[in-house]
Amino acid sequence: MQSTAHEMTELLQAWTDGDAGAFEKLTPLVYRELHGLARRCMLDERRGHTLQATALVNEAYLRLINWKRVRWQNRAHFFSLAARLMRHILIDFARSKGYAKRGGGQPTVTLDEATPVFRNGDPDLIVLDLALTRLSHLDARKAQIVELRFFGGLDVNETAEVLKISRDTVMRDWKLARIWLLRELSGEGNDT
Repeated sequence: MQSTAHEMTELLQAWTDGDAGAFEKLTPLVYRELHGLARRCMLDERRGHTLQATALVNEAYLRLINWKRVRWQNRAHFFSLAARLMRHILIDFARSKGYAKRGGGQPTVTLDEATPVFRNGDPDLIVLDLALTRLSHLDARKAQIVELRFFGGLDVNETAEVLKISRDTVMRDWKLARIWLLRELSGEGNDT
């Protein structure tokens, strides 16, 4: 049973305030939702990929619970940071496996099922990470939407909830971000 956003927000804030009981109640709720995000994130990975959804969620969870100085604002804040962490974990994993080179066995993922961004269907996650970093300097919200949807596995409604914007705004920014990334990743954006 999915927890309510309000319940999770209260537990996160109580845990931040030092309530150990809140942490015990929060753990299964957060872990279950993180595992769902990780599973969606890993759906398009190639067969035999050595990083599994459970390992991704475990790594993200361990990093999140060890952040002692974070004052969790709400559920949306928590999952926004979780998506960012999953992005960095996947990028670090790609780097450690030598995926930076063309043909290096990059994981098979798509930025959007309907609009492939990569010509060969196998994105270089390190190149994508660099492009997202450039996009974040131009338009932080669009980069965050890509991060939440691509790395966090959130759908349009969940992304709108996390960012506290309308579903239409998410769709518009998602479309523009995909176009910008396609241009950047195809090399057309490097002319300036």
